[in-house]
Amino acid sequence: MTDPIQVICENTGAAIEVPMGTTLLDVQRRLMPACDHPCLAAYVNNRTKELNYRIYTPVTVRFLDITSFEGIRVYQRTVSFVLQKAVQELWPDRRLHIRHSMGSNGFYCEVSGIDEFTDGQIDRLRDHMLKLVGRDLPIRRTKALTEQVRSLYAAYGFEDKIALLDTRPRLYSELYTIDGMPGYFYGSLAPSTGYVGLFDLQRYYNGFYIALPLRSDPSRLNRTIHQEKMFDIFQEYQSWVRIMGVPTVGQLNSKVLGGDASELIKIAEAFHEKKIASVADAVYDANVARGARVVLISGPSSSGKTTFAKRLGIQLRILGLNPVLISLDDYFVEREKTPLDENGEYDYEALEAIDLAQFNDHLRRLAEGESVDIPRYDFITGTRQWHNNPLTLDERSILIIEGIHALNPRLTPSVPEERKFRVYISCFTSVAMDNVSRISTTDNRLLRRLTRDYTTRGNDALATLSRWASVRRGEERHIFPYQENAEVMFNSSLFYEISVLRPFAEPILREVPDTVPEYDEARRMLHFLDNFIPIDASEIPPTSLLREFIGGSSFKY
Repeated sequence: MTDPIQVICENTGAAIEVPMGTTLLDVQRRLMPACDHPCLAAYVNNRTKELNYRIYTPVTVRFLDITSFEGIRVYQRTVSFVLQKAVQELWPDRRLHIRHSMGSNGFYCEVSGIDEFTDGQIDRLRDHMLKLVGRDLPIRRTKALTEQVRSLYAAYGFEDKIALLDTRPRLYSELYTIDGMPGYFYGSLAPSTGYVGLFDLQRYYNGFYIALPLRSDPSRLNRTIHQEKMFDIFQEYQSWVRIMGVPTVGQLNSKVLGGDASELIKIAEAFHEKKIASVADAVYDANVARGARVVLISGPSSSGKTTFAKRLGIQLRILGLNPVLISLDDYFVEREKTPLDENGEYDYEALEAIDLAQFNDHLRRLAEGESVDIPRYDFITGTRQWHNNPLTLDERSILIIEGIHALNPRLTPSVPEERKFRVYISCFTSVAMDNVSRISTTDNRLLRRLTRDYTTRGNDALATLSRWASVRRGEERHIFPYQENAEVMFNSSLFYEISVLRPFAEPILREVPDTVPEYDEARRMLHFLDNFIPIDASEIPPTSLLREFIGGSSFKY
């Protein structure tokens, strides 16, 4: 008889002893039989594990539900797998494509061969998904010889997954299955289909929108979609990467292995330049038509606002205007005056972290023709500095203001509406892992921020990861609600960039010790990066938006 194993549960503070080989699901049923929301996975010694994971040594466990960021990702992946299974059973000769995120927590999807869904098809698909949920089918994770996994994918016609396998050769590969159908995900899933019964489907454009529960209110679905501008951006870029032949990571890797990385970089950068020039044309037209003098550029963390603003300024100069750049970051209050969030930590994403009184005073004085000394915020010391370098506007001047709160009406109440031109910028990742496993734009931005913080702000990966959840909560509250106010949206994503970021981010992530909760996120990101063939950064031009994060930019920050 084996000795029992001690399990400490952080959720309840209780410690129990269980037989060797007990699953996390059995532990959860003993310690937390009645939960507000179903447990989807668990942190085990700072590593995310699925509930089917068996315990063989003493562990500390924290169970995760849909209200956590990792829990909502588990829910999203599991629903995606159930959706793929339903499409495969209803239309075996067609393929599901989960194109991109929409709303607070939902996705836009298409099915090849169906140009426009009918209400009847949507109802049929929804009902079939609910049947799969009702059957509570086990979701199994296994490891097998890669050749066997490849054969299984081939039997289902999953060429997108085969391309990824072929460009990242390994002797063994992991896969998930529902009732025999294979899938690939770079993160945990729920134990069975019965865990994801709350969702809805709606017709949308050529496909449909799948609405999922809100992390902040899991009893409610976000059925209302008002993101037409963002949808158009996603559609434009995904159409473009399909034309380029790099819609998935496997196909991107194939291009890199074939020696086409240099050409991909040149084309992606040229596309960015063309889009920035079109934004400049729109600003110029607004200046002529209604006297717009203030360009407000907003976007979430690490979206590339600063470099975009500088490159937009160059394009405006070509048009005969005189751009003047101001960063809202330079108007941060002194660090000790920064408001605190609900956890007692500095809330840099709050509007009140900006010295609104001084900022608006400077705007007023500049509009009246005065000279103003603009501060400079030192992120290392957390203080503002003054350089006695006064700024003055002339009749050709266009004031470009970039920062996460730029589209919030409370930031610039004294500026007449007709004088504002609003731009929203974010990293709308257009390349997918495969047809079903999309790459989160949040993961793309996190890689950028990890690299930049380490290089320019003196923060290691642990510091960046420990603040990331707070950053994301701040974005949900202070940035995303205003994004559709923009007159123009710009996608700062470069389809080759994760391949470039890999060599920069990997050593930073490996420094995170396994003794801290952030270790799991570092491990997940390393697993994610392992899917990409690295691209050398030497051919990236010094004006590239990516240089803001990896260094070597010809712009001064």
